[in-house]
Amino acid sequence: MDLEFAQQLALEPSSPPSMNNQTIRDLPLARCDGQCSMEESISCLAALQTRTTFHEIEGGVMALLRECLELEPGNTTTFLCGYTDHIQSIRPEDSGWGCGWRNIQMLSSHLLMQRQEAREVLFGGAGFVPDIPSLQRWLEIAWEKGFDAAGSDQFANKIYGLKRWIGTTECAALFRSFGLRARIVDFGPKELEPYYLSLPGSRLGEEVKRIHNDGKRKAIQVCGPMDRYLPERRHDINQASSSCREKSSCSTSHTGDSWGRKSNYNSGNKFSMKSKGHQVLMDWIWNYFNDGNVTKTGNHRVIVSDKTPLYFQHDGHSRTIVGIQVKNQHNGMQQHTLLILDPGHRTAELERSLKEKRGWQKFIKRGVHTLRKPQYQLCYIDPGISSGDEVELLKTVDSVFLEL
Repeated sequence: MDLEFAQQLALEPSSPPSMNNQTIRDLPLARCDGQCSMEESISCLAALQTRTTFHEIEGGVMALLRECLELEPGNTTTFLCGYTDHIQSIRPEDSGWGCGWRNIQMLSSHLLMQRQEAREVLFGGAGFVPDIPSLQRWLEIAWEKGFDAAGSDQFANKIYGLKRWIGTTECAALFRSFGLRARIVDFGPKELEPYYLSLPGSRLGEEVKRIHNDGKRKAIQVCGPMDRYLPERRHDINQASSSCREKSSCSTSHTGDSWGRKSNYNSGNKFSMKSKGHQVLMDWIWNYFNDGNVTKTGNHRVIVSDKTPLYFQHDGHSRTIVGIQVKNQHNGMQQHTLLILDPGHRTAELERSLKEKRGWQKFIKRGVHTLRKPQYQLCYIDPGISSGDEVELLKTVDSVFLEL
């Protein structure tokens, strides 16, 4: 499957100025752009936005996954988040550049189904997951409201109708613009800690240094945690495809942490750990899903958490973590496995494997041995809706740093 997807990406054309062979002025939501007040733009977008189309799995992918997990041996315990749709990248539309948007859609599907307060505010209260062009306009509105102003500058304040990569920073800015408490966590080597946005108030224009594989350092402009992955935001699709081919053949993962206003940003203390290397990722994710209200189902070895899925970013690709499993081995050690929905996989094939209860593991499961990248990043959403001063604080995108 990964090889086939990589071959498809290799055939993608260079990045045109807009998607689906349309110019921006031909896209319907462009009527809302630049000619209206903020209130009018939001009302216009809420009325004109389009529901995304995707292969809907009968019974839901999470219910099918839960059934498969309950059939596994009794020495495992699994945490899963609630309802989440799998939404795949589509070759003519967004293969090679749209994984970030697809993960936002998957996270949105969860929020709309599981959190009533989010359903009321997301996307003008539409109650459905918008398509990518609609999400692009919502992101532009977030920028116009002042969310992640530095990141907006990197896109020249425009993304609607363009085939452009996005990452965790853009995900956080979009959800925060609706009052949601989107949080970002960085994982990386100790020597890079000063260059992550771990401190509130970091801004575009600061010259930082990034360590490359050859050990040399290069000065780059950084405005958000995602930008070290995209030192040149204006990559064309051929370059993106090269990186995305790597992503499909290399399985990896991400993790998260709670922070909100400066006074209570870092709840990482409750997730403190002494493990080393990439096991830190696994331990953090385990504690994330295991911290909160849970519901035991079936044989009580599969536990449904009230946590949101994790938007999971690394160099070249992003995916959605929907759970984690631990297996108690005979030697007394524990083996952790991430449960991931990848927009690069075909939903119909995923559905078939889950219903047949055969071969689904290759789509979903990723062990610690697959964590081969030096840096990871995630975004998740805490409960509740922000207001007042908290909204202003959320306009500045920063992150919590944990050492790998």
